[in-house]
Amino acid sequence: MADNASVERSSFTIDLGAIRRNAATLLRAADGAELWAVVKAEGYGHGAVDVSRAALEAGASALCVATLPEALHLRAALRDARILVMGPVSEREIGEARAARLELVAADGRILEGLPVHLKLDTGMGRWGLPTLPAPTADVVGIMGHLASAESDADFTRLQIERFREATAGLGTLTRHLANSAATLRFPDARLDAVRCGIALYGISPFGSDPAADRLEPALRWESYLALVKRLGVGESTGYGRRFVAEQPTWIGIVPVGYADGFRRDMTGTEVLVEGERRRVVGTISMDALAIELDRQLPAGTPVTLVGGGILIEDHARVADTIGYEIATGLNTRSGRARRVARDG
Repeated sequence: MADNASVERSSFTIDLGAIRRNAATLLRAADGAELWAVVKAEGYGHGAVDVSRAALEAGASALCVATLPEALHLRAALRDARILVMGPVSEREIGEARAARLELVAADGRILEGLPVHLKLDTGMGRWGLPTLPAPTADVVGIMGHLASAESDADFTRLQIERFREATAGLGTLTRHLANSAATLRFPDARLDAVRCGIALYGISPFGSDPAADRLEPALRWESYLALVKRLGVGESTGYGRRFVAEQPTWIGIVPVGYADGFRRDMTGTEVLVEGERRRVVGTISMDALAIELDRQLPAGTPVTLVGGGILIEDHARVADTIGYEIATGLNTRSGRARRVARDG
């Protein structure tokens, strides 16, 4: 029952079957290139170890993370996986990386010795990356780039692909990897030897559209419940700042989820499911609660689906004027505020 003190505020369910099916979709799109699963930021909030296992079982060849601690977390669970750390690593971390059999990226002119290295070429991203490629040493196993706008600017993406292909011509013995999720799905010339896919692996569209258009299946479901249902009279309000004032008698449901859980303050106006029906989030979303406008009185404990069942992360992102990546990685799936479970579906 919802009034039991032991009831969780919300729960996240990760469908590992969806992860596998998305990996298979991306492998088909890669058309012979290897699939490298990007599982940084705790697998975009989905659980890095669970997602990594599922992706590897579905045919992914390597895992990509941003930091050494992320890589060490994976190595403890996945002894034989190939793991690439794409972000900078400090001098004091190099020994740990070597001992953990990790692969690192050289993006600042230093080419480390004694462990596999990928040279990163800046073809237009304007962040990490070398302006030109140095002569590869014996430790260099790959060359990579980073696309700036594959989801939105086809002309600049083609320019980046051309620059990368020209710079790496004649280096066929090294693994070349450039494509992200968007490029894997839209730009065949970017696929090369391996593709690095993150957002699409989780069934979230890199284009901000319906993922089903690219045969992707959302893997995350987020559920909570109505902790309180009350009737507002005309002129009464709910939440900070009185952003919602009832113009007529209105039933309001309060859900014990807020921006501390990842349901952002700027998602006011988005829709969720209450008993399978779409209902609007109203008023100011607070740290620990949000309000839903109801069409009738419902009992406390009524299920609420915040993501899933046709409620897409992309929908919330449009309301918040952001991208699905930010919504997904901002979900608080790693604290005592919610329960995260993985299942095979």
